[in-house]
Amino acid sequence: MKVTVVTGGSRGIGAATCRRLARDGHAVAVGFRSDAQAAEAVVAAVRAIGVPAVAVAVDTSVRAQVTELFELTEAALGPVTGLVNNAGVSSRIGPFVDLTEEDVRRVLDVNVAGYIFCAQEAARRMAEGGAMVNVSSGAATLGSPREYIHYAASKAAVDTLTVGLAKELAPRGIRVNTVSPGIIRTEFHAGSGEAGRADRVGPSIPLGRAGEPEEIANAIAWLLSDEASFTTGANLRVAGGN
Repeated sequence: MKVTVVTGGSRGIGAATCRRLARDGHAVAVGFRSDAQAAEAVVAAVRAIGVPAVAVAVDTSVRAQVTELFELTEAALGPVTGLVNNAGVSSRIGPFVDLTEEDVRRVLDVNVAGYIFCAQEAARRMAEGGAMVNVSSGAATLGSPREYIHYAASKAAVDTLTVGLAKELAPRGIRVNTVSPGIIRTEFHAGSGEAGRADRVGPSIPLGRAGEPEEIANAIAWLLSDEASFTTGANLRVAGGN
């Protein structure tokens, strides 16, 4: 059985991914930052599908907690074969010059250092191949002016991480890919200070609407599947045409 760690798995894209992977037969570790109740609800949904699951509290920006996440996952579910690097943060939308040092450091700590720590731990443990998917953002190529340039920059770093890791880990049979969502209906926008942003921006997207978390989960699941066995170093943009 495949065993996949999903960070930021208690809500939004992460929760949808946990449920989707469960339907594909993955045992799932639901990494979460603070909402234990939401994480346990995802675990219950996964177990209802008929596969094992565990919830693990983790701040991915802290290396020791990342190590513990993987240790607890393997103790509960078995050797890790997959990683979905999804836990991410932003700060309130606003002009670049108004960013605080705390805003910048937290975004880079979680979105860049956190991804690196999780990928390191996964790579150390995937002795017989495996697959990773880094969840980036369409913002990485759009820049997000007047909204959150620092977040866009952090996601550009994720894209580069994928390229380098894919090349370095390919000889070991480990595939590394990126999914870049566009505007998706999740709680992420509330954390940026505009809960209704998906409704505001959606009509301007070429497909005329915002995306749903399940549409990103489907892309992630494909990249983790055997159907994508010759796919590594790719960036799959799921952004409605943006």
